Amino acid sequence: MTIKALRTFRVHPSLPSQLLPLNELASNLRWAWDRRTIELFRWVDADAWEDVGGNPVALLGRLAPQRAQALVDDAAFLSELADVHADLRRYVEKPRWAQSRRPAPPRVAYFSPEFGITHVMQTYSGGLGVLAGDHLKAASDLGVDLVGVGLLYRHGYFRQHLDADGWQGERYPDLNPLNLPLARLEREGVAATIDVAVGDRVVSCQIWKAQVGRVPLLLLDTDVAANASEDRVITDKLYGGDVEHRLRQEIVLGIGGMRALDLAREIGGLGGEWQEQGPDVFHSNEGHAGFLQLERIRRLMVEEGLTLDQAVECARPAVLFTTHTPVPAGIDVFPGDLMARYFSHFAHECGTTLDELMRLGQEHQEGSSGRFNMAVMGLRLSATANGVSQLHGRVSRKMFQGLWPGMPSDEVPITSVTNGVHAATWVGQEMSAVYDRHLAPDWAHNPDAWRRVHDIGDDALWRARSRARERLVQRVRSSVYASRVRRGESPGSLAWTDEIFDPDALTIGFARRFAEYKRGNLLLRQADRLRTLLLATDRPVQFVFAGKAHPRDELGKDIIRQLVHFSGDPEIRTRFVMVEDYDMDLAQVLYQGVDVWLNNPRRPHEACGTSGEKAVLNGALHCSTMDGWWDEMFDGENGYAIGAGEDNPDAAQQDSADAHALFELLEQTLIPTFYERTEGPLPRRWVARVRRSLQTLGPRVLATRMVREYVDDLYAPLNARAQRLNADRHARAKALASWRTQVREAWTDVAVRGVTGDEAVAQVGEERDVRVLVDLGSLAPQDVTVELVHGAVRSDGYIDTRSIQPLEHLGEEGRCQLFAGRFRAGASGEYGFAVRVVPADDDLLSWADTGLVCWAEDGLATVAEAVGAGA
Repeated sequence: MTIKALRTFRVHPSLPSQLLPLNELASNLRWAWDRRTIELFRWVDADAWEDVGGNPVALLGRLAPQRAQALVDDAAFLSELADVHADLRRYVEKPRWAQSRRPAPPRVAYFSPEFGITHVMQTYSGGLGVLAGDHLKAASDLGVDLVGVGLLYRHGYFRQHLDADGWQGERYPDLNPLNLPLARLEREGVAATIDVAVGDRVVSCQIWKAQVGRVPLLLLDTDVAANASEDRVITDKLYGGDVEHRLRQEIVLGIGGMRALDLAREIGGLGGEWQEQGPDVFHSNEGHAGFLQLERIRRLMVEEGLTLDQAVECARPAVLFTTHTPVPAGIDVFPGDLMARYFSHFAHECGTTLDELMRLGQEHQEGSSGRFNMAVMGLRLSATANGVSQLHGRVSRKMFQGLWPGMPSDEVPITSVTNGVHAATWVGQEMSAVYDRHLAPDWAHNPDAWRRVHDIGDDALWRARSRARERLVQRVRSSVYASRVRRGESPGSLAWTDEIFDPDALTIGFARRFAEYKRGNLLLRQADRLRTLLLATDRPVQFVFAGKAHPRDELGKDIIRQLVHFSGDPEIRTRFVMVEDYDMDLAQVLYQGVDVWLNNPRRPHEACGTSGEKAVLNGALHCSTMDGWWDEMFDGENGYAIGAGEDNPDAAQQDSADAHALFELLEQTLIPTFYERTEGPLPRRWVARVRRSLQTLGPRVLATRMVREYVDDLYAPLNARAQRLNADRHARAKALASWRTQVREAWTDVAVRGVTGDEAVAQVGEERDVRVLVDLGSLAPQDVTVELVHGAVRSDGYIDTRSIQPLEHLGEEGRCQLFAGRFRAGASGEYGFAVRVVPADDDLLSWADTGLVCWAEDGLATVAEAVGAGA
């Protein structure tokens, strides 16, 4: 019988005064990427460190008095403790990159449904959360003034176990925040809480703070005694429950997250500067946190008396929305009746209707009868949006083109910042030692440091790679053994697990979420060729797979089952392995130990795919379809490409072609290169390709490069514009809202009445004049820009590579306005031009922001004819 505690309280470990710095080291998650701190905790008690799974808070909680005294008596330990503690203080307090910027970068609130900081805290499921964790770590390394906002899931994400038939089972852990590197926000020793209306009940949330280096991370938790039982489980599991549960979580994350920020500032939980002023910029990492904007709009309407249009105009300029999905199925969409149940009161409080609120998240403006799309809301209520690779930016512009009718997809206002990874977290000890010897000391976050990769010799590279591979082999063997024992197999029958993998053989890894489009079973399409590779004795090849499928993804689960079945053959089970329970800890070993990182999603369904970036920083070669980040960074010599980047609408044909291309690459190029020893005991051509990979990819895949781009290209410009529009009690923002309404209502009367341009044969570089007559209705010439779009014409009549230039307003002509300009024919062959009218205002970020455009139609009269007809 288990007994539930009636009352609980926190007990802090009682440490001798000499060991008190261990508490500060344990409570700052910088230890998750600082190897010296990790080794210090291992020194405290190596066996206990392993038993607690690398959790320093749990380690100190079970530190025996005798061991504590032994550490006090150990002068070498105390000296190392003092040095490591001093290093943390320097890291937290010394000026860094952001402190050298003028003007100072804005303060940023970064909202995300998951954060992957360390495997010890199961507040992540996969790529989205790990990316968010790397964003926080890189912001800390750079000194960016940023705070993270998320949810604390009491049961985290599931632990995976595979049964004898290969089917995935899920077990959710119980996470006690008191045993994690978290501090609860309190007032006079009592939990400080915020309230959020979730449906017809008010839900209280307590807030836990994790300190991620210099960056605070606030995690909301509804497991509060004052809440109803059904509300206490809102933050129970990451991506658990049905669509209504998901909506409830996102209300807490977005609306509650804004209120948690206020509370943390009020009680000093974010530091002095944050107490004086809140965030300048709000970054929504995917649409899950989008309700933060509704809360900001509510405040403007309720507290300052603004209209909905005015509040939207005031709130939008400070918001950045990052989309991570290249397919509509990956977007949260909520039914209208569910939204009505949870947001009718919210709309009433704002003084608006539910229909008006619903239209913020709808492409076709169905009102309360339609569905609410979180990505549409994210795009509508942000100043700027971005994808997470250049290819994903292009895919997103096409996917959301319907929100900007009449606009070419390449002008849809969605940019891109390619994801990066936090080197200090993911680079293993073997390659870190190499970089420490040959690169600048700040190689983990300074792209310029990678210019010296050419100084690393072949022997040093190969020796580090071989040692990391040996460590991987040991981890795979122990994992398979433990899994088999857990399934009920006798230890005596598992001697064969000691023969899993050859430490000197080519090792290929594939690890990620198992979803159908990621094609984890692509190799199995040609199983006979795969068996031939695995059974080769002269050039042995071994494959390690790992990853989880979403609990409701039966296709993903079946792919895992197929791999487990294939690996069960006694002839190949030591060369082809599926390792269960993939998490950040296992991921690190895989990234650091494989020779090749295999990534074969069906193009263009991979938004970025940062797992390969982590592997290449460890000296692995990336072998991937031309998708995600690889599409922009592969140069022909820094890894391997599967196929030629085709987008085949027939998935079966594409899968067949890519499987064939992959085996051709393995058999004809990749495997022979690894085993080529024509110039001594080392594979010189392979190592040269590794060096090329590090030179060209190392500086580009760093998370600090990514965060710098966010700061310089997005955060800072957004903040400057937001400050300008919202100065003097939002004067310019309110004026812009009025102007936008005026233009929208008048736009149906805007039309191009006549166009005159010389269509005779021209020479390349020859200039041509164009005159355009435009009926602006009730609008003034300063409300619009008339643009000439010109370029070479394709066989279908559409302009290919376009040049765009504004035309000059010459004055009135009858009831219309005359515009004119000159352009240069830039290419031979068929050439053409088009004319469009777009809204213009100095405070617009872009005319595309309005979603309005008027194109000149075929068959128009000349300007003279139009004037003569009374235009």
